[in-house]
Amino acid sequence: MEQPELELPYYSPTSLRVGGAFKQSPEDFEVEEIPAYLPSGEGEHRYLWIEKTNVAAEQLVRHIAQTLGIRRDDVGVAGLKDRQAVTRQWISVPFAEEQDLEQLSTPNIRVLSESRHRNKLKTGHLKGNKFTLWLRDVSPDAESHLPQLVDFINANGVPNYFGDQRFGRDGETLELGMNLLKGTATPKSIPFSRRKFLLRLALSAVQSQLFNELLAERIRTQSVSDVVEGDVMEVAASGGLFLVDDVEEARQRVASGEILTTGPLFGAKMKFPSGVTRERELAVLEAHGLSLEDFNRFPKLTRGARRSLLIRPHEVVGEYVAAENSVRLSFDLPSGSYATIVLREFTKSPEQGSASC
Repeated sequence: MEQPELELPYYSPTSLRVGGAFKQSPEDFEVEEIPAYLPSGEGEHRYLWIEKTNVAAEQLVRHIAQTLGIRRDDVGVAGLKDRQAVTRQWISVPFAEEQDLEQLSTPNIRVLSESRHRNKLKTGHLKGNKFTLWLRDVSPDAESHLPQLVDFINANGVPNYFGDQRFGRDGETLELGMNLLKGTATPKSIPFSRRKFLLRLALSAVQSQLFNELLAERIRTQSVSDVVEGDVMEVAASGGLFLVDDVEEARQRVASGEILTTGPLFGAKMKFPSGVTRERELAVLEAHGLSLEDFNRFPKLTRGARRSLLIRPHEVVGEYVAAENSVRLSFDLPSGSYATIVLREFTKSPEQGSASC
């Protein structure tokens, strides 16, 4: 493939690790959705609070549609959840009196509660997810290193990397995206039945790869937690963006959690930095033989945005369970951030970067 595998540096001290194996069973990975709003109890849509175990997201949606006799597109979800996990989330379907919800239950799918709401649940209608994860067969130093890692991450956060699944098996999705942007591949080269889905996925993979590279460089140069003139900052409360002109003031606001330093999701509408940060971002494009103009080939799919470089998981708690030689971790993450990126800071194992919710 065209792109070499990118080594993502850790943010926490590499001397601190608990090791261990992840996802030995679905019960080792619990995810509970944090909704953007709760159903009102009235409306044309039925909201189902569903628990699934070892069931793929698409399999769940297909099962609900077939069982209730509705179109797949009528099933609303806020976010897709991993297969090898125990997950709880809201699902919406058009309300009908004759619906028999008991038919939805299987050994691996349970309807825990139901309500009503006026609108269909749509992608992105969630604040984030609550995670409870288990690491098995941890290292001999796990008990002593665990509290130090928890303290570091609660105080400093973790890199907001994209997980490996963004790039497809063996990176083929990323390679397709690069070729599309360079014009050496066209949408017509993608089978029609998967064209819309793969086109969006491939272009997103390129944006994610370039973001990861910029973030990795700033960690290696120890500039990820600092602010330089020309950085694009995000206001945590509102999502508003601005360029840094007063570095000292920006550093104080970063320290208080009021603002966040961002990296690029390249596209025509992306707010661009100035100064050294601008040069750094342009250099990453040039290293791949890309330019900003290449993203104009697909203006609706590569509009561009900024993404925070670091993310602070909420209330990270770690417990060493000596009887099982295991570690139990719990934390909350905002939508779009990856639980296994948090996990790899504990395990110091690069392969722990491929799952998300």
